[in-house]
Amino acid sequence: MATTGSEPRRTPLSEIHPRLGARMVEFAGWWMPLQYSGIMQEARAVRKKMGMFDISHMGRLHLRGEGAVAALERLTTNDVAALTDSAAQYSLLTTPQGGILDDIIVYRLSADHLLIVVNAANADRDRAWIEQHLPASVSLEDATAQTAMIAVQGPKAVEMVSQLVSCNLVDLPRFHSTTCEWQGHPLFVARTGYTGEDGVELIVEASIAEPLWNALRDAGATPCGLGARDVLRIEAGYPLYGHELSEQVNPIEAGLGWVVSKTKQFIGSDVIQQVRQQGPARKLVGLEVEGRMVARQGYPVQVNGQPVGEITSGTFSPTLERSIALAFLRTPYAKQGEEVQVDMRGRLVPARVASRRFVSHV
Repeated sequence: MATTGSEPRRTPLSEIHPRLGARMVEFAGWWMPLQYSGIMQEARAVRKKMGMFDISHMGRLHLRGEGAVAALERLTTNDVAALTDSAAQYSLLTTPQGGILDDIIVYRLSADHLLIVVNAANADRDRAWIEQHLPASVSLEDATAQTAMIAVQGPKAVEMVSQLVSCNLVDLPRFHSTTCEWQGHPLFVARTGYTGEDGVELIVEASIAEPLWNALRDAGATPCGLGARDVLRIEAGYPLYGHELSEQVNPIEAGLGWVVSKTKQFIGSDVIQQVRQQGPARKLVGLEVEGRMVARQGYPVQVNGQPVGEITSGTFSPTLERSIALAFLRTPYAKQGEEVQVDMRGRLVPARVASRRFVSHV
């Protein structure tokens, strides 16, 4: 887990986690629960029923004012102008060199009001980068400290949360949001998530975060920590900044061409389109690894003794009951079914290239 060397920030839920038996760690400058009952048990709970995560460490940035959409069009890879009110999209912030500054979700709340959710580790840099490129007509408000964010994920999640709030969330489409009430308090609800399961992400005033957490727990949601979240996102093939994504990674080689507009101009677009046209030298793939050993980030991948790539993330999948990993491989070796070996500290472990989406129910 990442550390900053200074006192970690606390989420509005930071006091409740130890009371529930959570093992706490510093992550991206925040004091966060790593696990409660156990990483594998928590991951299984999400896949079979529902789990909930404190994701209040994620940055929540509001853009308001005339020209907000146009400003974000220039800053992000996806087509913000195509969004309608209440719709959301996965997107990227990119550098002039075509590298990835962060992966984000953009929610259009109205024609002149957008909400951007960014990764905790990049929140300060993202805010500064966005502010640097905003016209005077657009303001940026960082609502991270004033609010909490809770993800409720799993096959029972949407139905359960619907029974607690004033909205019928079952009819809310994926990647759309709405505003409900919970016990008279406003509640932002988005049908989004980071687990490969259906579910919602909730944003509330910090002062009611703990009673809402307790109500969700009483309704059957299993508290889950960062460990289970990481296992679930690897099973779903979702990238994580600092592992699959960085300023040295082009969106095309990361398999994210689907969130990169082919028609608009944005920061870094010329470089990214050139890689799209020429084809990337490496590609992000999934690996099914033999045995139960976990392939860690940085482990080399080889074919016939020759290096062909390296692991970016790995875990033992409780859903598949096998070791899986994500890796960047040189393009000729990135074909599904290709046989490779992972060098696990001198031990060569056989692996096979597979779809990155090992498990997904959405």
